[in-house]
Amino acid sequence: MKTLRFPPSLVERLNRIAIKRALLILCSLLSLGALLFPIAIRPPYLSLKVGDVATQDILAPKNLTFVSDVLTRQAQEEARKSVAPVYLPPDPSITRRQIEKLQLALNYITTVRYDPYATAEQKIEDLRALAEIPLSEETARLIIDLNDNQWQTIQQEALLTLEQVMRGTIREDRLEEARQSVPGMISFTLPEEQARIVADLVTPLVQPNSLYSEALTEKAREEAAKRVEPVTRSYLAGEVIVRRGQLITPVVMEALEKFGLVETENRYREIAAATALVASLSVFIGLYFTRRRAPSLESLKALLLLALTFLAFLYAARIIIPNRVVVPYLYPLPAFALTVASLYNLEIGLIFSLVLSLLSTYNLPNALGLFMFYLLTSLVGILALGKARRVANFFGAGIAIGLIGSAMIIAFRLPDPFADWIGITTLVGSSFINGIASASLTLLLQFLFSQALGVITPLQLLDLLRPDHPLLQFVLRNAPGSYQHSLQVANLAEQAAEAIGADTLLTRVGAIYHDIGKAVNPAFFIENQVQGKTNPHNELDPYTSAEIIIRHVEDGVQLARKHRLPPRIIDFIREHHGTLIARYQYARALEAAGNDPTQVDMERFRYPGPPPQSRETALLMLADMTEARARAETPTEEEEFRNLVRKAIEYCQREGQLDQTNLTLRDFYLITESFTKTLLNAYHPRIKYPEVQPISKSSDEPETQPIESPSPLESHSP
Repeated sequence: MKTLRFPPSLVERLNRIAIKRALLILCSLLSLGALLFPIAIRPPYLSLKVGDVATQDILAPKNLTFVSDVLTRQAQEEARKSVAPVYLPPDPSITRRQIEKLQLALNYITTVRYDPYATAEQKIEDLRALAEIPLSEETARLIIDLNDNQWQTIQQEALLTLEQVMRGTIREDRLEEARQSVPGMISFTLPEEQARIVADLVTPLVQPNSLYSEALTEKAREEAAKRVEPVTRSYLAGEVIVRRGQLITPVVMEALEKFGLVETENRYREIAAATALVASLSVFIGLYFTRRRAPSLESLKALLLLALTFLAFLYAARIIIPNRVVVPYLYPLPAFALTVASLYNLEIGLIFSLVLSLLSTYNLPNALGLFMFYLLTSLVGILALGKARRVANFFGAGIAIGLIGSAMIIAFRLPDPFADWIGITTLVGSSFINGIASASLTLLLQFLFSQALGVITPLQLLDLLRPDHPLLQFVLRNAPGSYQHSLQVANLAEQAAEAIGADTLLTRVGAIYHDIGKAVNPAFFIENQVQGKTNPHNELDPYTSAEIIIRHVEDGVQLARKHRLPPRIIDFIREHHGTLIARYQYARALEAAGNDPTQVDMERFRYPGPPPQSRETALLMLADMTEARARAETPTEEEEFRNLVRKAIEYCQREGQLDQTNLTLRDFYLITESFTKTLLNAYHPRIKYPEVQPISKSSDEPETQPIESPSPLESHSP
């Protein structure tokens, strides 16, 4: 069974994708932590709970009207308490049951009264044993002493009185009142003692006949609570919510929670919201890198530096900005966008400034105004910075940031009726300070990050173009011919770079420095040799001659490192000959070997390379070869120049030198036309000027007479 093996390039690509995804996930988690962790110098939340004493005056940060659940519940509770208990209608069965109990009691008393075997004392004890009607000893004795007619009258009056009392509505809360009304319902024809007996018999049996209904009462209370309108509370910005020394009541705590000034115990909503935001932005960034190729971020080092810078700005924002008024407008967040745009490209700066602005202002008071302030100042700053080829461009971007920031402050602060002009003026001034601080910080970060990444910035390129640069002075003094050759090659390559959309400034600088190695042994290169003197290569064997010629590449790399040229410029030195061969020396070696290729080691005549890895170094190779051929063949017609350029391109293609440069057929066409036009302008025919004869002297004229000034054509001739 064969083991499945993947090509090394595929394995490396898969590993890079896995690392990028892991870095995106890690950055997302750290960004989420910045939103959730309490890292602010002035915490956005107050450590208060109900019952605490406020340690400071707490003011409303903005206008707010909200429905107060606490006050609404209090109003609903008051409505519930105002509802009277609900009772059922009088129940006749209760009255009948009580009358039956009275009838049974009366029958029992009658039986006791007529018991022939019981003594008077025993009868009294039996009467007092009645469970439903507790009788005193005096009342029992009076009942025993009654005659039959009196007892009969009392029985009838007791039944009648109980029925009358129970006909009315008797509730539990009015039971005592009903029992107290019994004596008033007894017939006034009865003697007082007999009336008291009737009252004693009837009163204990008076019971509520209208019972309390808990279900109906609760229903009535709920209906009353539902009729309560929600209670709203309103605060104006700057209004006192609670003063120092006052207790934190539930009403105050609710207001603090509505303003987001206290941390709620249940943070699930906050965590879920922040997670949703970070996840959405992570998907956005992931799709961007999937759909859009960013060559400047192919390096893992570049990606890591971008991630660290992003997190540094984000954490600094979440630490400094919360619960401050002026500081958010001083925080130089646009510096991140300017730095990224100048190091990578404009598009990456726009994308990441959007994400950083959103996360930095998330869930803060005045979040919308701050978000628009950071976003638009970043976007306008990037566009104003442009290619960042002058220090003035940076400070121009800073002024643009100040102007746009001021416009955002006015747009979002002026509609506030409580905004004052002093405050707005202060924030506008802060916006301009922000712009200058962002520009200054960008200059510093750009320098530091370019060193870390090994990339070169436009400012560094312009510095390298200065004629007084020590390395250029060294070449000019030691190899002036090579210096002039490099200038002509730079002109060719720069114009072609502009035609195909490559980096013109980088191309020009790389072309000027590509042959600095020739200054070490200048006499061995034709452009530095004085006409009429012996060529030193004639005295050397082809191998030694080729070694000296090829050596100028390594000499150039060493000089570049000695003078600390950026790696990107060293690439031009390494790649401008690619892996081509020194053809003149190789031809001499073939001739010496009788034109037998097997007798010549071609690899000893090959430049170390590598072949050009970018469009800019490819342009240098083609321009170098084209300029050398044009100098050697001296064409005069446009078509001759065009054919010369085409041959150079075809030769490099045939030798595989342009395979890794992503140049297209359209690019080759544009390069051909650009080279042709530049060469025509450089090698145009010159006018042959006639000899100027000295003017004859007269006796009055001075002994010497100046020659007539050259014509304008002559003075401008190259």
